[in-house]
Amino acid sequence: MPITSSAKKALRQSVRRRERNIKRKDAYKSAVKIYKKLLAAKNIKEAQAKLAAAYKALDKAAKTGAIKKNKAARLKSRLAKLTAKNK
Repeated sequence: MPITSSAKKALRQSVRRRERNIKRKDAYKSAVKIYKKLLAAKNIKEAQAKLAAAYKALDKAAKTGAIKKNKAARLKSRLAKLTAKNK
């Protein structure tokens, strides 16, 4: 356990940041999962709408530092590839 007051504050900050990062990661993962499920079910119209939500979640996670910028770009690229493949 931290002893100094600055170490205690750093612990509090890291706990808050960890929760925030987990929330952002869960958001993009669930958005991608929903999108892939719709594509598998051949619901192209609904999938198009969910693609925008997945992009938004990925961009938000990258912007806040929950994931790296390049990972977000890579995942978006793969989602776009899936879209083109299923059209």
